[in-house]
Amino acid sequence: MPPLSSSASPPLQDGDQIAAIDLGSNSFHMVVARYTLGQLRVVDRLRETVRMADGLDGKGGISDEARQRALDCLARFGQRIRDIPAARVRALATNTVRQLSAPQSFLVPAEAALGKPIEVVSGREEARLIYLGVAHAQPPKPGQLRLVMDIGGGSTEFIIGRGMETLERESLQAGCIASTRRFFPGGKLSKKRWKDALTEIGAEFQQFAGLYRNLGWQEAIGSSGTNKAIGEICAAMKLTKGSVTAEALPHVRDRLLEAQRIEDIDLPGLSNDRRPIIAGGVLVLEAAFETLGLQRLMVSKAAMREGILYDMLGRGSENDPRDLSVAALIHRYGIDEIQAARVEATALRLFEQVAKPWSLEDDDARMLGWAARLHETGLAIAHSQYHAHGAYVLEHSDIAGFSRQEQQVLAVLVRTHRRNISKNAFESIPDRLLVSAKRKAALLRLAVLLHRAHDNEFIPKLELSADGEKLELIVGKRWLESRPLLRSDLIGEAEDMQGLGLAFKPYIA
Repeated sequence: MPPLSSSASPPLQDGDQIAAIDLGSNSFHMVVARYTLGQLRVVDRLRETVRMADGLDGKGGISDEARQRALDCLARFGQRIRDIPAARVRALATNTVRQLSAPQSFLVPAEAALGKPIEVVSGREEARLIYLGVAHAQPPKPGQLRLVMDIGGGSTEFIIGRGMETLERESLQAGCIASTRRFFPGGKLSKKRWKDALTEIGAEFQQFAGLYRNLGWQEAIGSSGTNKAIGEICAAMKLTKGSVTAEALPHVRDRLLEAQRIEDIDLPGLSNDRRPIIAGGVLVLEAAFETLGLQRLMVSKAAMREGILYDMLGRGSENDPRDLSVAALIHRYGIDEIQAARVEATALRLFEQVAKPWSLEDDDARMLGWAARLHETGLAIAHSQYHAHGAYVLEHSDIAGFSRQEQQVLAVLVRTHRRNISKNAFESIPDRLLVSAKRKAALLRLAVLLHRAHDNEFIPKLELSADGEKLELIVGKRWLESRPLLRSDLIGEAEDMQGLGLAFKPYIA
């Protein structure tokens, strides 16, 4: 054969445990559930007030104190889930980590403390998971539209959905901690400050309020700690039985403003733990009531953490939400599905041959398949540099089901599937994903190259072997001889693969 010259986890079984961790801006939550007869049964819940958002400096940095509180909490969580396989744990970071200018400087020690990988999700993906958690905890009536609102520490999410699916998702920088710090600096309260803040937040909510009101909803539900705390205050003041209403909320606000300072707030049913941030929470909720015309908000105990659990059941199955998102992108950008399918089939054919020596798993195969389906996304913009256009779209779009890290990997695979590979092409990829990302990029490059002619002819002999960073491809002689351009491309690919740190050799047989 002369050289040419110039794993993922198995399905859940009865008794298996899975865990979801929500690294919120105010609190960290962990839920551990056991899979039994096709259902999830919660066996443990942990919550710690970490108040990470309190440590933000407005310049993308975080205080040592807030950082250490977070790491200490994650270390304790890690002890509880030490014996649960990493593939059965999903830890997601939200608004505060999204605001860090160098998130890896926090995520690397955070993952070490937890002993499991941590992903960052966009605000709209956070909203989808919140809705999913609420929908499973309180199943909606068939065909009913539902508004779900979640006031977190750093952001507030608004979702309109039907059944288990979201129709509209919004995430705004107006959480209970962020709003308390922003509008009541120094802890001073006054009616004037409140009125000015209400006007400002209301203006931000107007961005989507018209669309939401036009869609309408049959019921409104508030999730997470802030809404629950305000509902408990309403009940303690004998204004409602635990919900929040348009009539009750002004009474809560007036009682709150009787204090001139945050530390002096005296609201029935309010815990000491939540007192420092309740002003921002009530403020955001009042703005939402006014802007959206809400009359009643029921309170749910479920939130994003429960949504993560149920999302984990769908991932990797025929109900993987990421498959639906990829299909939607294919439709939106008019991708040639036949060519995408050819490239995907060949990429996975190559994958099967090197998965074991390269320690690639089922999750890697799924990511490679999605990248193959979407590698021509950028053609909808321009043929020139279409790989770069496609990568930009995939990195910066809100793609339901994908974490930010997953979108970055997807974008990098599309960016590097042709042409030269720049030295900084993989700089956005976390170190723990770097080696597998480069190996998937190599497989996608070969699959795209082999189908450059866009023909349907099956490749009769295609054997790929890997040994560390050495990669060898055997192609049938008769088939290759009728394709001189492909032969030339394979020769040149040996040099291009060096950008992935691989020594590539093509052979004919």
